[in-house]
Amino acid sequence: MTISDFPRVHIATDHAGMELSAHLVSHLSAKGYEVVDHGPTEYDALDDYPSFCINAALAVVADQEAGTPALGIVLGGSGNGEQIAANKVKGVRAALAWNLSTAQLAREHNDANVVAVGGRQHSVDEATAIIEAFLTEPFSNDERHLRRIGKIATYERTGEVVQ
Repeated sequence: MTISDFPRVHIATDHAGMELSAHLVSHLSAKGYEVVDHGPTEYDALDDYPSFCINAALAVVADQEAGTPALGIVLGGSGNGEQIAANKVKGVRAALAWNLSTAQLAREHNDANVVAVGGRQHSVDEATAIIEAFLTEPFSNDERHLRRIGKIATYERTGEVVQ
């Protein structure tokens, strides 16, 4: 996969991930990604991350539906709440990644379109490497993974659990 495969990256955070988010916006932009920052714009220890993460997730889905390749990044202290918020958006498959392998497998096996990372769980260098692994790993298009993702999408659309 080359950088041109996913030129747009939507990013959101809570207060605990603001430093990492600022680093990633600069780092990924310098690498040629088009980075769209969904906030917050200023530090507030009492901020509510769901709106930032949901807006980033909505933008990923809107871009993908319009034919624009895009992925998302949501950041927080642990990344858990941010992943949960992003996963409430229809069409999002957000994965919490805590090492290179989980980031790569999220893309390769699950075709995840949003990655969640805990800013308090990793150094900036570790988190950057995890996110770069996610952004550059292609989906395998393996039949078994397509089938499983299809079952999840069917449930999301219809509420039917396919066996």
